[in-house]
Amino acid sequence: MRDFNDFQFFAAVVLNRGFTAAARVLGVPKSRISRRVALLEERLGVRLLDRTTRGLSLTQVGQQVYEHARAAVIEAEAAEEVALRMQAEPRGLVRLSCPLGLQGAIAGPLPGFLAAHPQLRVQCIATNRRVDLIHEGVDVAIRVRERLDTDADMQVKRIGVSRRILVASPSLFKAGAPLLPADLANFSLLHQEEESAGVWPLTTQGGETSIVPIEPRLASGSFDILMAAARQGAGITLLPERYCEDALTSGALVRVLPDWSGTEGILHLVFASRRGMLPSVRAVIDFAAAALKSSAVS
Repeated sequence: MRDFNDFQFFAAVVLNRGFTAAARVLGVPKSRISRRVALLEERLGVRLLDRTTRGLSLTQVGQQVYEHARAAVIEAEAAEEVALRMQAEPRGLVRLSCPLGLQGAIAGPLPGFLAAHPQLRVQCIATNRRVDLIHEGVDVAIRVRERLDTDADMQVKRIGVSRRILVASPSLFKAGAPLLPADLANFSLLHQEEESAGVWPLTTQGGETSIVPIEPRLASGSFDILMAAARQGAGITLLPERYCEDALTSGALVRVLPDWSGTEGILHLVFASRRGMLPSVRAVIDFAAAALKSSAVS
């Protein structure tokens, strides 16, 4: 007889990257999960996981089985949630991904949100990596893109527009500030992407454009790191305008090339359509939207 719990155990091991973590999340003994996964492999007649001293990795067939197992678990959770739809109180675990630099937007109001919904649990994943909601079991993703995601399997909730501006410490310009985008080549640049080189597409409100090649002195996916370096005079950086408001008001930073700005990004939420209207997910969507709209980094 098939035991579909075995697929849940297997999916949990993959999702949590180990038997110990899976046991902690599911609240069952590690030995039971290990035994059930081994029985699943025996029943299917294939090896699903490669076990080494360095950890676990999926075999080729294991990857395919995992995708189906994870989908089955999601559907089972959705079926359980359907029975709870008439209950006003959101409950259960919701996984939310957030780009680095935007986590501060939800950090402040999050404790109050959790206090208002004691049956709800939230796992916040802070990463600049593009998250695959379906395969990684993420319910809601906060994204900033030049264009909205158009995946037919996803729903999108637009929050607003994020404009990036050039900023630096006034101490950097004792010998003079840049007057044209080409002048940026004479200064150290602090880049938001985690790569050694790239370009900054800059535009004016009048529609003039300039593509500035850059070789950054510092590259990081963290707004906080770039902000700290800019405040200490390490170079010029390109950051969301509202994220810089306090530093600009205090004089710690000044606008550089104020007529120019970076490409605008659309701040939006993405969530799987088949789970988007469940009470727990809907509550997190509404919370994230409100937090981002009222935050200084939205």
